[in-house]
Amino acid sequence: MTSPLAEPDFAPAEATRPRVLVADDDPGSCRFLCDGLRSLGARVETCMDGMAAWERARTEVFDLLLLDCRMPGAGALRILGLLRDDALARSTDSVAVATTAELDPVDRQPLLAAGFSEILIKPCGLTDLRRVLALVQPEQLDARVLDNRAALTASGDATTMQALRLLLREELALLHQELDSLSQDHAGFGERLHRLRSSCGFCGAAALSSQTILLQQQLSQHRATPAALAGFRKALLATLRALDR
Repeated sequence: MTSPLAEPDFAPAEATRPRVLVADDDPGSCRFLCDGLRSLGARVETCMDGMAAWERARTEVFDLLLLDCRMPGAGALRILGLLRDDALARSTDSVAVATTAELDPVDRQPLLAAGFSEILIKPCGLTDLRRVLALVQPEQLDARVLDNRAALTASGDATTMQALRLLLREELALLHQELDSLSQDHAGFGERLHRLRSSCGFCGAAALSSQTILLQQQLSQHRATPAALAGFRKALLATLRALDR
């Protein structure tokens, strides 16, 4: 019998398929993550050792990194720290997601502060993998740019969620108009992104939050690469479209 994860749900052009590195030393978890992501159209590479994963990400370009928190050689925090500190690493700007089978509440904030866009708790399902792919593919997973469940949890009720999303819509429209000039003002841009990141959390705007975090990290080092700015603009526009529905 053919596995339900064996074939993609859609067949996007090769150049538009996101390239994902899955680093996980558990064979079962690695197999599910890889098969699931491939079924959703991603191109997937694997590593089962932390330092090997770092070397791959240092020398190759990946759109998305799924890094297990505990691996031989180095865990997710160590790998991402090395990449973010190396401006010449090919995947220094890649979106990163930490994966773990268990997460103590006190460990969540250090992972987010280190630059992980999301934390994926294993075992997970295809819905979780779709949400993760939306971080780097908002134009193809537009319907999932806004996570209603996450927004309801953060805001408390549907009325508050809708009010916050209306405010976010206004902010994003203005930000889009000012983006070119803001990108030349690192201090001012960083301050706007700080406020935006909080709004994204309350509104369930995961894809935009991911790109916001990446730009914040770059601006703190007094740089903003064209790729990061393009990714931010793409996520911003996708979020605007979703808010207008």
